[in-house]
Amino acid sequence: MKNTIELTKTIHIDRWGKFFDEFSERNRGRYISIEIVSPEFGDEELIQNAPLMGMVYDPPHKGNDLVIETGRDEVSYAHTVDSPIEVSTGQNENGETVAIWINDATGTKTLIKLPAN
Repeated sequence: MKNTIELTKTIHIDRWGKFFDEFSERNRGRYISIEIVSPEFGDEELIQNAPLMGMVYDPPHKGNDLVIETGRDEVSYAHTVDSPIEVSTGQNENGETVAIWINDATGTKTLIKLPAN
């Protein structure tokens, strides 16, 4: 299976800003899907097969959120994760990132899925 996750890696909070900046730069235009798993509302797919424009993390002293934007020339959809507490990635057998999980302070998990190139 092409999108099998072989390895997961937790990203330390001190690296989140740099990680999301670099990831956005390398993956701009790559198609993503966004799902949330909420203890209050259950599972919900927010967007499917949309081109990634960027992911921007603002640390606690700047707002404490992560904004995921999709679109080509302008933002067509944005999802905000308030108060993230954990970020992990999943890689396939080729070392390519195919998933990012973000857990927030309310217990909601945001899953960003990326098809393998």
